[in-house]
Amino acid sequence: MLKEERQQIILDMLIKEGKLVAAELSSRLNVSEDTVRRDLREMDNAGLLHRVHGGALPSSPTLASFGDRERLGAEAKMSLAQGATSLIRSGQVILMDGSTTTLQIAKAIPAHISATVITNSPPVAVELAGHPGIEVTMLGGKLFKDSLVNLGPAAIQELQHIRADLCFLGVYCIHPEFGISLPHNDEAFVKRAMIAGSSEVIALVTPDKLGTSAPFVVAPASALTCMITSNEVPENILLPYREQGITVIQY
Repeated sequence: MLKEERQQIILDMLIKEGKLVAAELSSRLNVSEDTVRRDLREMDNAGLLHRVHGGALPSSPTLASFGDRERLGAEAKMSLAQGATSLIRSGQVILMDGSTTTLQIAKAIPAHISATVITNSPPVAVELAGHPGIEVTMLGGKLFKDSLVNLGPAAIQELQHIRADLCFLGVYCIHPEFGISLPHNDEAFVKRAMIAGSSEVIALVTPDKLGTSAPFVVAPASALTCMITSNEVPENILLPYREQGITVIQY
């Protein structure tokens, strides 16, 4: 079998099964474990999968600019955001992370809601500036241009003095076993501080992010109180999250 053929088989298996164990692959493909590890390393470098200790997981979605991500799946994100706003109550203090999905929440908050929103996202803050009942507080820090969020010690220090009712968390990757993860470590520190400072943590997760993994782990999946996702996601994919005590809502 040619290397290209073998790697395509590995990719097909991963898409179908959602997780691969290197030792089992060796037996299934009738090749050495060294060959399997080399294949997985090459495929990880090519962005085809995410290599983890002992095997591989589906790779995280392709990195793109904030503007490109905002246009990608915009209609689905709007639907999830409409559902998320039903969880907001007047008088709450709400942390909003920076992502294209949380931006859709900011756009969808009904005019009758009065609340305080604390965010590290300039686009979210600008969107809420026109809302009649939302008081907006911006977290400081250095602007990370890829995601349009403020990051660094200043943001983390401010978050340590906040106790929010809700946190709407942007999720890049989530896996029931390997948790919430993303490609940039600086973002992970701020997301952890947001989780630690919130009574409830809610994530809007499009189907392409489920079962995927990236290099920097933010927290276990069970850090979420609630996950909102598409009604197209089958129950067998969602069950491992429900078993961790996460409320899963589909729209």
